[in-house]
Amino acid sequence: MKLLVIGAGMMGSAAAYDMARADDVESVTLADADGKLAKSAAARVNKLNGNKKIQPVKLDASNYKKAGKLIKGHAAMLSAVPYFFNVGLAKAAIDARCHFADLGGNNTVVRKTYELSKQAEKRGVALAPDCGLSPGMASILAGELFRRMAGKNGRVDALKLYVGGLPEDPQPPFYYQLVFSVNGLINEYVEPAKVLRNGKITQLEPLTETEHFSIPGFPPLIAFHTSGGTSTMPETFKGRVGECFEKTLRYPSHFTMIRSLYDLGFFSSKKMKIGKSEVTPREVTSQIFLDKFTSNAPDVCIMRIEAHKDGRVAAFSMVDHYDPATKMTAMMRTTAWPASIVVQMMARGTIAKRGGIKQEIDIPAELFLSEIEHRGIGIEYALQD
Repeated sequence: MKLLVIGAGMMGSAAAYDMARADDVESVTLADADGKLAKSAAARVNKLNGNKKIQPVKLDASNYKKAGKLIKGHAAMLSAVPYFFNVGLAKAAIDARCHFADLGGNNTVVRKTYELSKQAEKRGVALAPDCGLSPGMASILAGELFRRMAGKNGRVDALKLYVGGLPEDPQPPFYYQLVFSVNGLINEYVEPAKVLRNGKITQLEPLTETEHFSIPGFPPLIAFHTSGGTSTMPETFKGRVGECFEKTLRYPSHFTMIRSLYDLGFFSSKKMKIGKSEVTPREVTSQIFLDKFTSNAPDVCIMRIEAHKDGRVAAFSMVDHYDPATKMTAMMRTTAWPASIVVQMMARGTIAKRGGIKQEIDIPAELFLSEIEHRGIGIEYALQD
């Protein structure tokens, strides 16, 4: 089968690497608006895999007509470009009868993508928005915990998701490094968090309801609400789960800084006139984050997914580290590889459903766990009575 990745950055190149490792994948097209980036990424990843399966192509993701022509002939594709391209690319994939997945990043865009579900089903296409770490792998595992714990009454008291991408060796004054898209990061900090409270969907202000989080081998962390992490879970589990939320993990001093920037309006998209120029605080903050938070230092991804029922707690836990052999960050491994697995499952028919795919109910979790652990990402299960 032939697969396609649009976006040759950190996540796209890591996904292409994973796809090209599969015996039944004939080729992987890696497309990017920066032709040189696509070529260098393909060459690097082909060398890692010891084959020439990955073929670079120059493509402007905003040119949906050209994208549609490229998509034809591929069994499935992953959008690894900024979220604002995803609806247009999903439409192009449907027209080309190609299964589609993306890395999410914006609640509104994800909702618009799901609105294409009936059209996709008629064309025999599966749409899987919000693949990746969280939402994505975290949602799949939360769904599996629900099934294990729900019992005869089909209910669970709470699903609690805690996820963070952090520097392995945090340094002052920021105690953070950028491990994915800066646009996606700031979106998490500014949009409301969708949760379940008493079985009902509600929205909360981001950067609120902090709680202390501890995991062996790490200093104390802070967990707090951010947007997007629950994706479709509140709708899926409405009335069957009392409480459902996803919280981001950070080092305490970094959270204090981010909350201060939020309160001061540094994430605002409202235009301001400075001299003869018009800019938004968010544009300026994005550039500063890129300048100050970009680092090649090793990172770590921490995830704990919990299901609570009648005093019992079932949990999946993961700590994944930067891999010096492949030079892939923990965030690349735990975001791009889950997305790659879902793309391959759709292409093979392992996911037989067509139309909108929800991570928490439509992905075969046991098989997914086997696939992710086969890739060297360890996930531990524990049940506390």
